Amino acid sequence: MALQEQLDRFKKQQEKCQSTLTSIAKSRPSKSSLTPKTVAVAPSPSTSARTPAPAVKFSNDTERLQHINSIRKAPAGAQIKRVIDLLLETRQAFTPEQINDHCYVDMNSNKAVFDSLRNNPKVHYDGKRFSYKSKHDLKDKSQLLVLIRKFPEGIAVIDLKDAYPNVMDDLQALKAVGQIWLLSNFDSQEDIAYPNDPRMVIKVDDDLKQLFRGIELPRDMLDIEKDLQKNGMKPATNTAKRRAAAQVQGISTKQKPKKKKHEISKRTKLTNAHLPELFKNLGS
Repeated sequence: MALQEQLDRFKKQQEKCQSTLTSIAKSRPSKSSLTPKTVAVAPSPSTSARTPAPAVKFSNDTERLQHINSIRKAPAGAQIKRVIDLLLETRQAFTPEQINDHCYVDMNSNKAVFDSLRNNPKVHYDGKRFSYKSKHDLKDKSQLLVLIRKFPEGIAVIDLKDAYPNVMDDLQALKAVGQIWLLSNFDSQEDIAYPNDPRMVIKVDDDLKQLFRGIELPRDMLDIEKDLQKNGMKPATNTAKRRAAAQVQGISTKQKPKKKKHEISKRTKLTNAHLPELFKNLGS
């Protein structure tokens, strides 16, 4: 209400100034009245000395007051988001008065906004000041690595994004030096951070390697997806849906025939004779 009263008083002052300027303009003689038709009259000293009145400049504070008024009339959710964004970007603690100075949200006059922020899981309130509260209280890269090593099954990157300003850069730095892994989860399509402890060396027997490499996969993706589902895994693709959509659009789903590989024979002109190992299997 105080802001609206200020705007009303300011508008009345503008109207008063405008009416004053209009009356001044009407009282000044026009050019035609100063130039008589028959008798030339010398200009009086007062007329020649008169200078035009300076243009009245209205206050530039009008736009700012209108902007503040629009913020305070916005829904409570929009005001809450504005305050949380301020706390997240600055990482400082503010009193309600300081918040009002920075983002024009008057929490003392809006109980709904004040109570919502006081009980918000992303906001810490100590009884006097509000500050941002991340899920994990971290300060630097070393603390980040210690936290990730406490989760051998992996920790979601989304839970680390707001820990401190440059946490994403530190995650990439830890990945670059091989201290962590960043892998995507097919179910949620989110990145998971896993610790990579160099002390844990995993050796795989040659028999297990041969067994793995000897498994023949189905040639049709539908069969592969069915086998994954049988083993409790969710396929990353949906071939049936993709083929159905292709048929509706009139696109053929048949695989293109593979081009026949040309074999080298004696009649082939050799241009790499200096590499004899390439022609060991030369057809006769």
